[in-house]
Parts: sequence; structure tokens; C-alpha cells
Amino acid sequence: MIRKVLPEEYDFLGSLWLEVSINAHDFISREFWEANLDAMRNEYLPASETWVIEQDGDIAGFMSLMGETVAALFVSADKQGNGLGSRLLHHAKEEYESLNLCVYKENLSSVAFYKKQGFKVSEERADEHTGHVEFVMSWQR
Repeated sequence: MIRKVLPEEYDFLGSLWLEVSINAHDFISREFWEANLDAMRNEYLPASETWVIEQDGDIAGFMSLMGETVAALFVSADKQGNGLGSRLLHHAKEEYESLNLCVYKENLSSVAFYKKQGFKVSEERADEHTGHVEFVMSWQR
């Protein structure tokens, strides 16, 4: 089931974001992600349109949108590979004619996932926060 997040779930989503970010981005220090946890919970999640996906009654992942930008898409490590991320993106594709996002070039599995979902690389640039190269990717209906 996909549904809108409840404000009382921000803490859980922040913890999920932290765990998945550390695992998926081993090329960026753990301290970077930990330093940004409060901002994720208290600024980014409340400012975005966030949807959660449940599996077996538990939150298994979430997607945050800022307009047509997929600002976050995270699925719990033990639930990845089961189509949950695809279902979240499909939900966004039903609402928007186009979507865009940024993903680290070094995050090969995520780049491959987004390409499989129909996203194309439109730009390559250095992330202002980490200095690592990221792809700007876009999808058009």
C-alpha cells in the first residue's frame, strides 16, 4: 500500500534514510549522513510531498517529491529488489508529465535502477555538498 506519510513517522523515515544512505554511498563518509539527519527529519521531509510504501504492515520505503523533483527514494535494505521502488516511482509518474532527480554517479545500482525506469542522464556535475559527481536524470511521459 502506498499512502501519504504521517508527521509522526518522520523520525522513522529519517532513520531509514540514514541506514540506506550509508549503505548505498560507501564513497561518502558516514559522518556526512549523520550530520544531515536532523535536517532530513525536521526540514526536508516536512517541506516535501512524501509517500510511504508498506509491506506486511510495516513501512518498507518512501519517496519525497518537491514538485517534479524526486528528492528522495529509499527502500529498506532488506526489502530492496522486490519492486517497491518501482511502485513508488510509478505512483509519481501517474501524477506528473515529467520527473527529474539527482543520483551519485558512483551509486551504480541506483543509476541502473533509474535507467530501467526510463530516466535518462541530462547533466553531469559535482554535488555542492560532497564534491562527488552526480547525474541529473529526467523522465518524460
